[in-house]
Amino acid sequence: MNAGILLIRADAHVAIGTGHVMRCLALAQAWQDSGGRCIFALANVIPTLEQRLREEGMEVQHISADPGSDADAMETAHLATQAEADWIVVDGYHFGANYQSIIKSSGCRLLFLDDHGHSDHYYADVVLNQNPHARESLYVNREKPTQLLLGLRFAMLRREFESWRKLEREIPAIGRKILVTMGGSDPDDITSLVVEALKSVRLTGLEAVVVLGAGNPHADSVRSLAAQSGGAVRCLTNPSNMPELMAWADLALTSAGGTLWELLSMGCCVLCYARTPVQEQMISQLQQEGLVATLGIPEECNASRTAAAVAELANSPERRMRFSMLGRKLVDGHGAMRVCEILIHNGRVRRNRGGGDPRPRKIKMKMDDSLLEAKE
Repeated sequence: MNAGILLIRADAHVAIGTGHVMRCLALAQAWQDSGGRCIFALANVIPTLEQRLREEGMEVQHISADPGSDADAMETAHLATQAEADWIVVDGYHFGANYQSIIKSSGCRLLFLDDHGHSDHYYADVVLNQNPHARESLYVNREKPTQLLLGLRFAMLRREFESWRKLEREIPAIGRKILVTMGGSDPDDITSLVVEALKSVRLTGLEAVVVLGAGNPHADSVRSLAAQSGGAVRCLTNPSNMPELMAWADLALTSAGGTLWELLSMGCCVLCYARTPVQEQMISQLQQEGLVATLGIPEECNASRTAAAVAELANSPERRMRFSMLGRKLVDGHGAMRVCEILIHNGRVRRNRGGGDPRPRKIKMKMDDSLLEAKE
């Protein structure tokens, strides 16, 4: 495949975290693997994350306009036109209907990443919602040619997870190895709550690794708490070996987001917090399907409740086996390449039709029979 040029508009800072940029990085890597070139257009970005993008061979441009504004949309469209980009990718809750309309009026093809139908209207050529609760009814207000990519079939994982797809995971009788990862910034400081909980878990031989993202404003206080654990809890800052840590762990505590899909693809059983009502709904659905254990929202949780949930899961190998098996079936790691193939195909179709939009299609994942059988 010859993918052409992809321009990605996303942001990352303490308040919103790094998730939007990181899942776009997964798409960009797949685009590179298809022979394409990628440009990131950023208004806000954590410096270490920008450095990583450049190390990955991505070009980086900075947006001077207010994020999500009409001026931002026009500046982004101008950058895309200058670069002769084949597609613009937009990811972030501060991008709405008018932003899409301005991009489309510039003549650019647009992929819009969405999580809960937050836009009043969808003008994009393609809308991608990679979450398990994604459904067509969220996008009733869309242009007729808009194509929908819905569900975990399109969950985009970064390149570093590819070599771990055939991992043969062992499920010990007692899960003593615990991974804690709350994203690149953790603005709600859920990590401190978890470390307090781990200090009181009655589990002989407990080993916990706490991952602190580069944008975590509470890193120093978390390290102080971990130092009180007698060596059972250690902290790593922005490690480069996340797949290896996920393979090492018997169970993980995380919040809803891209890291959750990575953990499921690695067969690591998960205890999951939800930061928003939308995430709470999503995690509740995953729990009903036997994929994760929910810890609810941090405001309604405490250290003792978290400690009890950790101990229960650590002492249940049958439950951890079930989580591991179903997670790997549902998130297969090919989502980013599936999205690339659709974009490349649509670009060719449009050129073949003399500039017209491709016919609308709706693609939604359905669980296969083997997954349904495994859940019974």
